[in-house]
Amino acid sequence: MRNHRRTLITAVAAVGALTALAACGNGSDSSASGSGKAAGGTYTFWDPYPQFDASSDWGKLVTKCGSDAGVTVKRTGMDTSDLGNKALLAAQQGNAPDVMLVDNPVVSTLVEAGILNKMDDLGIATTSIQKNIIGAGTLHGYPYGVPIGANTLALYYNKKVLSAAHVDPASLTNWAALSEALKKVKAAGKKGITFSAINTEEGSFQFLPWFWGSGADLTKLNSDKGVAALSLWKQWVDEGYAPKDVLQNTQTTSWQEFATGEYAFGENGTWQLGNAEKAGFDYGVVSIPGQDGGAAPVPTGGEFVTVPVQKDTSRYEVTKKIVTCLTSDANLLPTDTTLAYVAPVTAVQAEQVKANPKLKPWVAAVAAARGRTSDGLGTKYPTISQPLWTAVQAALSGGQSPQAALDAAQKAADKGNG
Repeated sequence: MRNHRRTLITAVAAVGALTALAACGNGSDSSASGSGKAAGGTYTFWDPYPQFDASSDWGKLVTKCGSDAGVTVKRTGMDTSDLGNKALLAAQQGNAPDVMLVDNPVVSTLVEAGILNKMDDLGIATTSIQKNIIGAGTLHGYPYGVPIGANTLALYYNKKVLSAAHVDPASLTNWAALSEALKKVKAAGKKGITFSAINTEEGSFQFLPWFWGSGADLTKLNSDKGVAALSLWKQWVDEGYAPKDVLQNTQTTSWQEFATGEYAFGENGTWQLGNAEKAGFDYGVVSIPGQDGGAAPVPTGGEFVTVPVQKDTSRYEVTKKIVTCLTSDANLLPTDTTLAYVAPVTAVQAEQVKANPKLKPWVAAVAAARGRTSDGLGTKYPTISQPLWTAVQAALSGGQSPQAALDAAQKAADKGNG
């Protein structure tokens, strides 16, 4: 990777391309009037959780971590897209917050903009974090944050629908078996699978397990393996196994379809567990299968606690205490339970599964997960992801063949990274 620093203006555009993901913090802006650093013993903290106010468990934890460090933490929750853009602007003005929780694919953009500290330089340990999870916030071999938790994708299934179609969930070990199951479900008079193929980052996020599950690589979108993955989705839509509205489906509307009880499968995330319990039918969860078997790599969702660069470096000592408190094993357990995240450390994962056995398949899914900006992609990812979701749209709508769509995507990605 070329070792150059992106301008803040360019970085703002890159952040904007990565902010449509429902897997991350959501909600409307709760006013960023808390931006800017107050004097004395007040430290500023930004997060993408405007849905949690000061009286929430999360809000109370942030306050407590400040108190334990001997300071007051002034927390501001805002929409994840606003957070990334305002962070870049605040850095430009020399007024970045002390601590910031950001969506994991944004980390590399902020690093390239020169506004985040290495965890090693601050003496913040990350050795207990699962390598594939910390990888989403690692650039040039250095971690630039600590993950608060992780979420990812798997297949929810309706037990009653599969039973009526005489499909054993344990048989869903590869693409051929899954396609055969969808055929049986349709023959039994039910609907097959729903997912999100919308023309945003959500579409890429949902396609990646199939793309990676074919053995394809994001640096060569139009490989035979990549074409096989897109052809699979197109086959499902053409055969009526998946609805044509996947082209407009967000992960939320896709879930709403599955929740009708008419579908055999719904590709969705950890964050839907609470809704699954309220759906009114028995469900199960299986890993998304790879083309030839085994669990497909799935993209990692979730946020990283980061430390923006400060002119007054003496502040880092207290900041380190706040970050260490927020990411301690003792605090990760209740936090990840609240967020429906899988913890980034195995010891806490074991505690989560003990408390809720239904998390077991999700822990396995996270273990197979891969950061979207990992493998050295960093800030190249947005210029790959957008052509990818555009190709998915073109192929599923019938506008182009999977090969032609991915050929065009590769040309666009090459141009974007030229």
